Amino acid sequence: MRAYNKSRIVGQLLFVALGITFIYYLFTPSVSHSNAVKPKARKADINSINVYDMNEITASANARENKEEVLILSPIARFYPEYWKNLLKLSYPRNLITLGFILPSTRDGTKIHRDLRAAVQSVQKGPISERFADVKIMIQDTGLSSGQSEKQRHEREVQKERRSKLASARNALLFSALGPKTSWVLWLDSDIIETPPTLIEDMTQFNKDVLVANCFQRKGEKLVPYDYNSWIDSNVAKELASKMSKDDILLEGYIELPTYRTLMAHLHDENGDQKTLMRLDGVGTTALMVKAEVHRDGAVFPTFPFYNLIESEGFAKMATRLNYEVFGLPNYLVFHYNE
Repeated sequence: MRAYNKSRIVGQLLFVALGITFIYYLFTPSVSHSNAVKPKARKADINSINVYDMNEITASANARENKEEVLILSPIARFYPEYWKNLLKLSYPRNLITLGFILPSTRDGTKIHRDLRAAVQSVQKGPISERFADVKIMIQDTGLSSGQSEKQRHEREVQKERRSKLASARNALLFSALGPKTSWVLWLDSDIIETPPTLIEDMTQFNKDVLVANCFQRKGEKLVPYDYNSWIDSNVAKELASKMSKDDILLEGYIELPTYRTLMAHLHDENGDQKTLMRLDGVGTTALMVKAEVHRDGAVFPTFPFYNLIESEGFAKMATRLNYEVFGLPNYLVFHYNE
């Protein structure tokens, strides 16, 4: 009796299974085996592997002859057509230049992006011989306002926050755009509207780790110093810093807090040799040439007080701490937009 029940149960289960199978094939669309794609074992594409020997990257006094690649980086809060026109006048081969920009993700940033993109496309869609090697545009909420006047941007009370945000934008741009074959990084502020066409050749010929030009403004026939962030430290400044909280920053160019540092802006000699060099402890970024290895080694723009310095001045301190040398060219001028 038990054997009979077992066989009966097994038979019923087989019947149910056959019924389910019949229903499945009845209502499931048929697949043409001729059109079916059979899975294939993926072969490793050797061309997808890029190997870079970083020991072969040079940054020398003969940058052009050695075909050394230059990355020009510019945070942009406003788009100045004069900046772009000046950029196009640079004599360094464009096939060795990569451009990198970072724009604010704001309504103003949208217009900046439109203007910049139009300017870039006018070149990159032109003759191959006139195109840049690459152009990278980053859009990020930088927190920097494009609606402030020059006076508002330089008020002492806003400097810590403003320059912290600017340092953050610079770092984001650097990390995103720096390539494995980059030899030099030229930081060129987007409001620099006039430089010698040979700017890159002129600055790389010194073969310095960090080198900054002197930034002035043209006001009629008069030349006026603009950037006061390039300086030699003083004992007074060191004493002031020693009494500060680690969260405070020591700023340059403010009457209420005299540092008595030696400012490169004040050492310009109109009849002096453009190749005159001076060692610096702080730098601005209006036109700053940096060997890529300095950045790769860890020198960036501190977003926080670093030895009571921040952003570009903090970068100079960081580079020095990494045993790199920092220099300036007091008689070599670039010019800032005159608002």
